[in-house]
Amino acid sequence: MQSNISYMDENKVRTQIESQSPKKVPLNKFSLACAILASTNSILLGHDIGVMSRAVLFIKDNLKISSSQVEIFVGSVNVCSLIGALASGKTSDMIGRRHIIILAATTFLIGSLLMGLAPSYAFLMAGRVVVGIGVGYSLMISPIYTAEVSPATIRGLLTSLPEVFINVSILLGYIFNYALADLAHHINWRLMLGLAAIPAIGIGFKVLQMPESPWWIIMKGRIEEAKGVLYKTSESDDEADLRLEEIIKATSSTTPSNWKGQGVWKELLRPSRPLRRILVAAIGINFFMQASSNDAVVYYTPLVFNAVGIHNRKGLIGVTILMGIAKTSFCIILALFLDNVGRRPMLLLGTIGMVVSLVALGLGSIYLHNAYHKPPWAIALCVVAVYADVSFFSIGLGPITWFYSSEIFPIRINCIEYKFYKFRSIF
Repeated sequence: MQSNISYMDENKVRTQIESQSPKKVPLNKFSLACAILASTNSILLGHDIGVMSRAVLFIKDNLKISSSQVEIFVGSVNVCSLIGALASGKTSDMIGRRHIIILAATTFLIGSLLMGLAPSYAFLMAGRVVVGIGVGYSLMISPIYTAEVSPATIRGLLTSLPEVFINVSILLGYIFNYALADLAHHINWRLMLGLAAIPAIGIGFKVLQMPESPWWIIMKGRIEEAKGVLYKTSESDDEADLRLEEIIKATSSTTPSNWKGQGVWKELLRPSRPLRRILVAAIGINFFMQASSNDAVVYYTPLVFNAVGIHNRKGLIGVTILMGIAKTSFCIILALFLDNVGRRPMLLLGTIGMVVSLVALGLGSIYLHNAYHKPPWAIALCVVAVYADVSFFSIGLGPITWFYSSEIFPIRINCIEYKFYKFRSIF
């Protein structure tokens, strides 16, 4: 009989165990270190988003390319990430989660060097394609590895770390833009894009110190090895035994040593009524996260601010840095309070805040478009509305989408969540 246990069910059992003991269990430092190392892979994506918002302006001037070519260059990373996402599920089952993180960092390293040294637009696009593939690998594997090594009581905190690192690296990208903006136009954008090679090298070496995911180890039939990892990444021996039992039970209908996700597509295409509701929720939250167009807001923030009346280049980068600070701060707040407040309340708060912010931005933009003189209060309204939109995204749809999709599925078909990270790339 197939197990229908999900991460949320495990959370309930874990809560019952804790309620029987008044002693507060300290934070598991080993699982925290593993989650941080896995999440550093997200630095690569955040850096690309941060520097690209400004680098494209210098690229356009230096390589003399059209606006359409700029749009293709910026948007191609989302299309190419689908390649990495499609390949990551099968590949991670073959070689393990940890090696996929290393592969993502290596791919990003090669792509960054190709873009930084690009003599032409065609060469630049080749590097962008390679970077996109690395992004696809990174977006899929980091949250999954983190969820698989995290204790239940702090899974929300640890699984939100990739989003925290993305926001921190976006902010650092803005700062690099500010620091490099005054260099010659044929040099500054190359440094902006090429500097991503440095963290990629560091991440690749650091990840070698991480243990493999206990899920993958059990799928390969190495129970004793998985038990050792679970004892290190759990907050107590009782929880380690519980997690081991549930993972074994989840895969008991197959042979762990050669299981490769058989039956997952059958259940996905012909779901039962409970699974159908889960699919609707998972596909819906991933779709609406992308429909919110937060990535587009971040990529084109300087152009938005320029349109509302901020024309000084240093000033544009300055207000963009402030936006990065606001976005990162809200993401950290979410990570600290998510496990206590809950997923749904934070998701509702973030979504409602985004709606109000975008309405304010639309009204302010319409007023400025029709006004002969641009009053400071209207400009300030638009800037604050953009800040609010990205900040509410950082406590709602941004991070929660990642682990909500992984938590609501039955553990036996946990690899089904790979498909929704692929759907994310498509959207």
